Amino acid sequence: MTPPQIDRQMLEALVCPQTQDTLSFDAEAMELISKSARLAFPIRDGIPIMLIDEARKLD
Repeated sequence: MTPPQIDRQMLEALVCPQTQDTLSFDAEAMELISKSARLAFPIRDGIPIMLIDEARKLD
């Protein structure tokens, strides 16, 4: 099964819901990373899940 296509322009338009800072894309983990909030937001089936409750905390 091939992973869903990710719209790069859409990813570039998204910001962290907590800090409003830009996000970086981790293609291997399929996550959007907020360095300032130290959170990783998952991308499921090609859809970024931008809920703080769904984010993984970074060490």
